[in-house]
Amino acid sequence: MLSPLHAEHLALGATMVPFAGWTMPLRYTSDLAEHQAVRTAAGLFDLSHMGELHVDGPGAGAGLDLALVGNISGLAVGRARYTMIVQPDGGVLDDLIVYRLGEEQYLVVANASNVAVVRDALAERLADVDASLTDRSLETALIAVQGPRAVEIVTGLTDPAHVEAVRDVKYYAGLPATVGGVEALVARTGYTGEDGYELFVPADAAPDLWRDLLAAGAPLGLVPAGLSARDSLRLEAGMPLYGNELDTTTAPHDAGLGRVVGLDKVDADGAPLPFVGREALAARAHATPSRVLVGLVGSGRRAARHGYEVVASTEPDAATVGRVTSGAPSPTLGTPIAMAYVTPEVSAVGTELAVDVRGRREPVRVVALPFYRRA
Repeated sequence: MLSPLHAEHLALGATMVPFAGWTMPLRYTSDLAEHQAVRTAAGLFDLSHMGELHVDGPGAGAGLDLALVGNISGLAVGRARYTMIVQPDGGVLDDLIVYRLGEEQYLVVANASNVAVVRDALAERLADVDASLTDRSLETALIAVQGPRAVEIVTGLTDPAHVEAVRDVKYYAGLPATVGGVEALVARTGYTGEDGYELFVPADAAPDLWRDLLAAGAPLGLVPAGLSARDSLRLEAGMPLYGNELDTTTAPHDAGLGRVVGLDKVDADGAPLPFVGREALAARAHATPSRVLVGLVGSGRRAARHGYEVVASTEPDAATVGRVTSGAPSPTLGTPIAMAYVTPEVSAVGTELAVDVRGRREPVRVVALPFYRRA
């Protein structure tokens, strides 16, 4: 599938690649330049491949409480929550952001590779509640502006009546506003470790808004940024990527995300609310994990990559103690970084380990996540 912004990417000379059934920009100039622009000024991202699933009706909140691990009905209107949809055994089908748009209106944002999986699971789990499920993924474009100058850029294009509200929108919240003459849901969640906005807009209005944002932001250092920069930015920020840190063999607790599981969800009488995966996740919450997600920092120049083995030391006969889920050189820190699942015995911060990088054992040290946190 092609993004509503496909022609804009071609006009900017982007390198296009297949991604989750879409053709998306990998980079426009260089990975390093785009990464650094987001850290120092701003980057403009096309996220139109993400899925937008609307759940509306009197039973929408209660239905999503059953379908997802988080307390969704407890969200205030205008707020958002990071949550997950899991299998009955607790394995993650996808990680999601849910926005409460109104008293009976919710927006579920799914990863591009899992839109059909999430849609089908929600349809099954909402079958007996008074709510409708509508997939508006193809009629919705999603543009993100991320970086220290993002607020200045977006508010500079915002209708004066909405500027103050857009400037003050809280983290994990969203509100309707007119930006560049386009009616948008303006959200503030982010996936880069920087401040910024996500703009959900009608697909046919996206190209004009994209060009307006580029023109307004260019004097402030904004550049278009592709999938490669997005990945290195989210890695520095210690944010999980479905298919790497999360999958159907992984429970939220494995990834250090047990906090998103609403085991404290109760009904009006104080009785525990059932949800898919509750029993399995309750057991995981009190069990010793078999693996722990950690950060690794290398002392050399060779970066660990997805799938590489983590070993106990640089010795040739050192035992395998884990596996890398994501890894790359960090443009911000100037050193190789990685996330990996390791056994609990070697998961303490400061533990010296090694990664087998194409037959050579490179020393790494366990560090706390995230690797980068903005001031």
